[in-house]
Amino acid sequence: MYDATSPVPDEHTDAEVLVVWGNPRGQLTDSATRLTRLRWIQALAAGPDVILAAGFAPEVRVTSGRSLHDGPVAEHTLALALTAVRRLDLMHDAQRSGRWARELGGVQSARPSTFPGLGTLNGAEVTIWGFGSIGQRLAPLLTALGANVVGVATTPGTRAGVPVIAAEGLPARLAETDILIGILPATPATAHAISADVLTQLPAHAWVINVGRGATLDEDALDHALRSGTLAGAALDVFDREPLPDGSLLWTTPNLIITPHAAGGRPQGAEALIKKNLAAYLAGEPLLNLVER
Repeated sequence: MYDATSPVPDEHTDAEVLVVWGNPRGQLTDSATRLTRLRWIQALAAGPDVILAAGFAPEVRVTSGRSLHDGPVAEHTLALALTAVRRLDLMHDAQRSGRWARELGGVQSARPSTFPGLGTLNGAEVTIWGFGSIGQRLAPLLTALGANVVGVATTPGTRAGVPVIAAEGLPARLAETDILIGILPATPATAHAISADVLTQLPAHAWVINVGRGATLDEDALDHALRSGTLAGAALDVFDREPLPDGSLLWTTPNLIITPHAAGGRPQGAEALIKKNLAAYLAGEPLLNLVER
């Protein structure tokens, strides 16, 4: 065991293998410089972008924690979707102010006109952009509540019983999307993929949920869309800068739900993955979740 927030002690700088979980950027950069015998990094995070940017030598293999966060992230995303369609955020605000929110209770339309929202997931068109293992875990939860789910990935087809389209088919799909869920990794190709152009293609009643990486969404464009009313709402768990700075416009953006990168953080099955990969490493066999560098 080692303190992931502090430099690796000198007596352990001969390590060949480093398990990374919650290590800040500075600690990783220090490890890249001082652990000269390192040959393999096992990350417990699903996205290894911080590790890849730390400067480790090309010969150091990196394996991700893909699949370890599927359940927790799917749960959190479902919670955000339900909060959005049932406007639990507005109900909570009313509770804190001691007000009985009549406009949110009682007789309601399936598509409310008195506040931005959908009213229900039943019949909602949900598009999951980045349809990997998390998306495949999430989709059945949404369909069980009556949503129609379509995935977006590099390769079209059918996965986990869900139709998947390629990026070329995204514009047509956006026009009929009620909830757009982003679960994209942070790569040069996905930087601000959820752009102003994408947001303008969504219906005015639509919501955007992002649980992938903050860099994949144009926060300024989202703020503009929500303030101008061309988008009904958004729920974000990830941001370009974390923690979200005190002066960020997003703190005051209307109809925006913010959670503090809370979707993951609870890796499930980490011990088993480490054991399998350690056995493969010692035997000279292929490692699970190997990241292309």
